[in-house]
Amino acid sequence: MIHGSLNARRRRRELDRLACGETVDVLVVGGGVTGAGIALDATSRGLSVALIEADDLAFGTSRWSSKLVHGGLRHLARGNAALAHETAVERHILMARTAPHLTHPLGQLLPLLPGTSRAERARVTAGLLAGDALRRAAGTPADVLPRPRTIPPVEALALAPGLHRGGLRGGLLSYEGALTDDARLVVSLARTAAAFGARILPRVRANDVDRDNVHATDELTGESLELHARQVVNATGVWAGTLVPSVRLSTSRGSHLVLDTGATGLGGTAVLVPVPGERDRFVLLLPQPGGRLYLGLTDEPVPVDSPDAAVVPQSDVDFLLATASTVLERDLTEADVLGRYAGLRPLIHTHGRTVDLSRKHAVLTSPEGVLTVVGGDLTTYRGMAEDAVDAAVSAAGLPAGPVRTRWLPLLGATRRDRLPSVQAPARLVEKYGIEALRVAAPGELDPDLAEPLFPGCAVTAAEVVWAVRHEGALDSGDVLDRRTRLGLVADERAAAEPAVADLVRRSLIGLEDDPSRPPS
Repeated sequence: MIHGSLNARRRRRELDRLACGETVDVLVVGGGVTGAGIALDATSRGLSVALIEADDLAFGTSRWSSKLVHGGLRHLARGNAALAHETAVERHILMARTAPHLTHPLGQLLPLLPGTSRAERARVTAGLLAGDALRRAAGTPADVLPRPRTIPPVEALALAPGLHRGGLRGGLLSYEGALTDDARLVVSLARTAAAFGARILPRVRANDVDRDNVHATDELTGESLELHARQVVNATGVWAGTLVPSVRLSTSRGSHLVLDTGATGLGGTAVLVPVPGERDRFVLLLPQPGGRLYLGLTDEPVPVDSPDAAVVPQSDVDFLLATASTVLERDLTEADVLGRYAGLRPLIHTHGRTVDLSRKHAVLTSPEGVLTVVGGDLTTYRGMAEDAVDAAVSAAGLPAGPVRTRWLPLLGATRRDRLPSVQAPARLVEKYGIEALRVAAPGELDPDLAEPLFPGCAVTAAEVVWAVRHEGALDSGDVLDRRTRLGLVADERAAAEPAVADLVRRSLIGLEDDPSRPPS
């Protein structure tokens, strides 16, 4: 392995080599979870790889998920047992092998209120038992994801004090996998791929593609580039059809609201809220690190070329607040909303409601020979990547080794039971795993780097320096919106931006000199 640091210096050096005519085995277009997963799968099999992304890693759909690593129950509910099993297996791989440092079990509580019918309770109970069967079939132990159970009212209120108390008959408690941060998973995949030698190149926009060439633009310099590969793979998600017109997708918008956990009266357990008038559809109140909570999600069809496709409309805000309020002691209002975000899902085109469409994936070959990966979801990214690389190896006759990603830990990973022993703040261990020691180290040498970005903020200056030196951040937006997620709340973004902009500027200058020295 080389090293897993991504930064401006490495980007410039590797892009220059490609622009001078070097040909790689696989060139991936798209820096989301699927593209980063493909880059890791291909390079770990011994192939030469480059990944280009028009903006930043995780800039598009991949950072706008519900942060859940689900076990396939929704696929089983739609009669697709094979996809449900595959999803449960991929959840197990992510939580138990490749990224235990970025994942954790999350309790999910369905409150049993007077409006919960016997039929609905029976359906949900059967579903939870089926989900537990999927967990066991995937090999995930109960100490990673505990078994579901029925709990009494007093325990339900202890887990979620803000629940409506009138007529509460207890709850159904289950467990699902959750990510500390979806954007961090993408960055970790990209850095691990870089450690195997992949060229990870943000701010390089693909304008036109065919099987073995990409016409691109360096977004930092405006330079036109001609990049060469033995096989080009289009992993641009909802934008796949703009590069390969033969690709047809159905696109849906999933909206989330950012709330303060204390304002809802909830704690560390998620709450499932049945959508009135719908069968087996729920919105979720999802607790997050730092006292935040995400309320989501919607599933509305949208045209991907609409300028407002990824904007949360007022109708989604009203729907989410009203639905969540049906199980809470106090009604949520728009004054409780600290931030909002929407992500676009690329679904294989078919007829019917987007909420009913399968999340299965496919690898398509265009008349020009470009491979395009479509469909799927965050949990199954690894399997999608494996199928895409298999297709590239077959199409271009590439000399690839065996698949390694089923067992390959991402940078920072270690066994789950060893994470508590890492001698660094727990908050950093949740984000960086065993690399938390390296992230915190500059603050031990320079007390200024151990300081928070603003009073009351958990993120330190050292984390900003790490993002620039090792995680490929090129400007303050990369740090605020994807490496730290402070940008989700406008007030926090505004408070942090001056310090972040200064730290990024100084760290980029440092990269031109001695990359091991902290900024002066």
